[in-house]
Amino acid sequence: MHELSIPGLFVTLATMLVAAKLLGELAQRIGQPAVLGELIAGVLLGGSLLGVVPTEGPAGEVVHVFAELGVVLLLFEIGLETDLREMFRTGPASLSVATVGVVLPFLLGFIFWAYAPHAASGDGTDLTTAAIFVGATLTATSVGITARVLSDLKQMHSAEARIIIGAAVVDDVLGLVILTVVSALASGAELAPLGIVRIFAVAIGFLVVAVLVGRFAAPRLFDLVVRMRVRYVLLVFAIAFALGLAALAALAGSALIIGAFAAGLILSGTNQFDTIEREVRPVASIFAPIFFVSVGASVNLDLLDPSREGAAGILGVAAVLTVLAILGKLAAGWAAPWARFRRLVVGVGMIPRGEVGLIFADIGRRSGILNEAVFGAILLMVMATTFVAPPALKALFGSPTAADQ
Repeated sequence: MHELSIPGLFVTLATMLVAAKLLGELAQRIGQPAVLGELIAGVLLGGSLLGVVPTEGPAGEVVHVFAELGVVLLLFEIGLETDLREMFRTGPASLSVATVGVVLPFLLGFIFWAYAPHAASGDGTDLTTAAIFVGATLTATSVGITARVLSDLKQMHSAEARIIIGAAVVDDVLGLVILTVVSALASGAELAPLGIVRIFAVAIGFLVVAVLVGRFAAPRLFDLVVRMRVRYVLLVFAIAFALGLAALAALAGSALIIGAFAAGLILSGTNQFDTIEREVRPVASIFAPIFFVSVGASVNLDLLDPSREGAAGILGVAAVLTVLAILGKLAAGWAAPWARFRRLVVGVGMIPRGEVGLIFADIGRRSGILNEAVFGAILLMVMATTFVAPPALKALFGSPTAADQ
């Protein structure tokens, strides 16, 4: 158990930041995106090796808060860089990509577990419930990882990036619905169809209303703010706006990152947009690496030890789940045949599961629906999909034939 010590916490955060930048630099020098180095820094500093980054207890909770702040600021920055008109143009394609990217992996995972079970559940859990949980862990995309890679590669304004980011927003809305379903299953409650529809409507409605109202009110508000003389007043109000909208989204039953993304979209229409974007970028560059290091720190390398009892079975199941997870997202790249974009790039961009898949799996583990062996296999799948996307995207964008795919 990591006790909460302020000096110790400062040392932990300093170590995370320095390790993230050093290994990010190393990754770039060997031709890979910096985020891959930050993920590896997390693995090295996590409990499996050095044990520097706490993942539980009071200290772990504080690090988690900083990580959440990092991903919120990252999505806020992405929203600032997103052209709303271009996003609307790619809306149908993004919706199609997101739908296939959620439904197909879920069906593949469900069918695999239901018809070829491997220690499928905890004690007394029926196979169908366990299969639903396994399928759910394959659905969600971790937009933060892909977005960071696209930013590192200076591809945020490409057609592929717009489709991926748009699809990831829809993906998060669908993920909220799935999370509600699996949480109800975990608690033993009956599913209420109207409740599921309500969550979906709230998530979509919040994003639409926030952007429409914000685009009307924010320019007037920030025209007043810019008249203030205190230092960095635009930066402070912009971040406060992003945090407030993120919190409002969560209170409305949506997701923090949807609110942060909406805040970026709104402020991109203000007269002060250039100044806000320039000043927010260094702040996001401090907190975003904490998120990626914390994701890497959750990796349990002990699961890769072949001498562990039952390790072969875990590795086999993890390999199958990883293949299904990758195939399901790759297929999403071909979900919009009418649109012009590099389909393989979009499919690869949707692959990372990151912390989102871990949330689903952890609910199943804590409720006893998934046993430790199954949780371990899912954790390995999350690791593999998280680490495979950055170098793959780098290779695709660097390939002269990528435009033809």
